[in-house]
Amino acid sequence: MHSKTLRTALATVTAGLAAATCLTAAGPAAAAPAASGIAARNACSSSVAIDGFSDALDKTTYEGTYVGNFSALATDRHGTIAALSDRSSLFRLDEDTLRPTSVVALADESGAALDSEGLVVDKDGTYLVSSETEPSVRRYSRTGEILGTLPVPDALRTTPTGRGQSNGTFEALTLLPDGRTLVASMEYALSGDDTNLVRVQTWQRKKGGGFRLGAQYAYQVDAGLGVPEVTATPDGRLLVLERGFTSGVGNTVRLYLADARRATDVSGTETLTAGQRGLRTVKKTLLADIAACPSLGATAKQPQPNPLLDNIEGMAVTGRAKGRLDVLLVSDDNQNATQTTRFYRFRVRV
Repeated sequence: MHSKTLRTALATVTAGLAAATCLTAAGPAAAAPAASGIAARNACSSSVAIDGFSDALDKTTYEGTYVGNFSALATDRHGTIAALSDRSSLFRLDEDTLRPTSVVALADESGAALDSEGLVVDKDGTYLVSSETEPSVRRYSRTGEILGTLPVPDALRTTPTGRGQSNGTFEALTLLPDGRTLVASMEYALSGDDTNLVRVQTWQRKKGGGFRLGAQYAYQVDAGLGVPEVTATPDGRLLVLERGFTSGVGNTVRLYLADARRATDVSGTETLTAGQRGLRTVKKTLLADIAACPSLGATAKQPQPNPLLDNIEGMAVTGRAKGRLDVLLVSDDNQNATQTTRFYRFRVRV
């Protein structure tokens, strides 16, 4: 899609709905703002408001590569967003228009495709990419060459090697603002653990630049949901997406603020159970259920509790101002005719 066409499409969605969706300060005649400063007329909750959405990239291609299947987002260099497809493609998108500017093919050491799910742009500009096949975390150059692999605890590996569920391991990856702590979340619980307790693995940066295994924590998901994405906030806490799908009903997508600072290190704990003595899970606070957001005129290709919803998997903090974070989300359309590649812009107070 040409830049002008995409820019026009984005402008139509955002500017055309400005009266209902903009997040400017409310005037005397506008709805009274909530205590957090989120205007009620465009609020999903007292902490979260939606600023617009765009389907402009849905079912498009770029340089012969399908633009979709997005599983992760990260802010990149020079005004771009890195967008990872779970089909081994790494796109760079213009931060304002979201138009693709380049694409790089990724592979494992044998040249095989990845089930690439999590993405971090490291401080030197290289990419850390998690794949939920093994699972693994690899470092890639900006042109797609493998530069190294991080250690992974045996228990987190997929069965029969470990206790991880197939298609349910390292979905989420983020780097804390200090640049020293890397965080990955399993999507679902290990076999033998309570089904609502998901393990969060950390790594600590070593002198010289590599990473060693760090603490591991337990995060309690809502019943029936998993963790597709985790993104660090500027103060070192985490934004966590929880997501699920029910056939004939649609998606559940909730945004939480999480804090692991007082959580128990469970790296030496074989099994996790609810109410386990001495277990302090990652503290979490609900910010918003996305189904509660105004639909902004969105349409859905399958049943949804809110037509705005789709299979949301990627998230990045793109800016901050006065206690508010600008957050970009994207859905994974699975290259499926009944799903949509949709970008969302939110403003979040944490």
